[in-house]
Amino acid sequence: MNSNTSRIVIVGAGVFGLTTALELSKRGHRNIVVLDRHEPPVPDGSSVDISRIIRFDYADSIYLKLAKEAYDLWSTSHHYRKVFSKQPFILSTTSPSGRAYIDQCLKNLSQLSLPWTQIRSSKEAKKTFPILTGTLASPGFYGYCNSQAGWADATLAIAGLRDQCIEAGISFISGAHGTVTEFKKEPSGRITGAKTLSGDSVQGDLFILATGAWTSQLVSMHNSILATGQVLGFMKLTEAEMTHYKTLPIYINFDNGWFCFPPHEETKYLKVAVHGWGYTRSCQSAASNTTSAVSSPPTEPRSMRANYAPRDGVQRLREGLREVLPELAGRDFERTAVCWYTDTPTGDFIMDYHPEHENLFLATGGSGHAFKFLPVIGKYTVDAMARSLPVDMQTKWRFRTEYRDEDAFKGDGSRGGPERREFTETERANL
Repeated sequence: MNSNTSRIVIVGAGVFGLTTALELSKRGHRNIVVLDRHEPPVPDGSSVDISRIIRFDYADSIYLKLAKEAYDLWSTSHHYRKVFSKQPFILSTTSPSGRAYIDQCLKNLSQLSLPWTQIRSSKEAKKTFPILTGTLASPGFYGYCNSQAGWADATLAIAGLRDQCIEAGISFISGAHGTVTEFKKEPSGRITGAKTLSGDSVQGDLFILATGAWTSQLVSMHNSILATGQVLGFMKLTEAEMTHYKTLPIYINFDNGWFCFPPHEETKYLKVAVHGWGYTRSCQSAASNTTSAVSSPPTEPRSMRANYAPRDGVQRLREGLREVLPELAGRDFERTAVCWYTDTPTGDFIMDYHPEHENLFLATGGSGHAFKFLPVIGKYTVDAMARSLPVDMQTKWRFRTEYRDEDAFKGDGSRGGPERREFTETERANL
């Protein structure tokens, strides 16, 4: 890439797209344009919501080090002062697999002399955090707490990142003119332009695809990603309840994937969610030269996520509340929603060139955990583009074509709850 002559077209204005654009600008590139259906924050994008967990506890040592690097910026940089809130984080389990995952996390934390506190029972957890009134993960509670953790207002963080991009001179195209429907290609596979819903074609020298769960609709991904819907619930609190629950820790039950946040001051919402195997929405990939189906969210631009989650998903949200905050389990959610993950078979990101298109770089595969890396991930993405990553990262984030079907999607060992299933036709109509 020559910063004076190369036109770089980035498709997707979420965490991967915006951080890559900003980092490229910092490295001297001046002809960068970002395309998306909507001006960021994109309302139905997976990078947008009232809260995302920020923590560095990982069973994988590479992600732990990167997450700690990111956490240090979340907690100290002026860019994130208004979007990051420090809050204790609890991970709990009752299962052997959960214990193994937690033990590896704690081993990694200890090797780097990072803090954690063992919690040996639900009674001990409730003594430390009296706001937790339920049975918690029991019987056989096993877990830990890390006080160096917190959450970020994802929408505000993306808006701030967008503003940094604008200040850096990066261009944005949205609406029909920014909605990419396919790529124009030479016989060799080299891409010459991104065709949009308006009928225009945005020309470029290098294209970066950072479209998250929508990626398989634009290029063949060889079963390396799977879009999965995850359920969210938002409960409106009174002023008195806002005060009462402000000490609520971020709590995850490893076994069922349920987690919660402290209340969000501006919206007065208490948010609960599930980090599980999720739901798929099969559709035919226009980019694929095979007859295999892919999973993808709806493609129509939206003003916000649909106020809908499948019935069994809402039931899981309530079951989690009964376990942690039983006094709220019977109350209606003001909103429910589906957030779309871009899962990979191993839970690792994809930062690599597409094997069929020499000038198409893929920055995707967030797998439900990429947002926390926002302050640093652009640096590593651009290093991957320059092929200057350390070998272990290159290997971890390479584009893989060896997976044959959905059975390959085993994840990183952090998922819990029921097996993944397809949305029914009735459920699809409500998304």
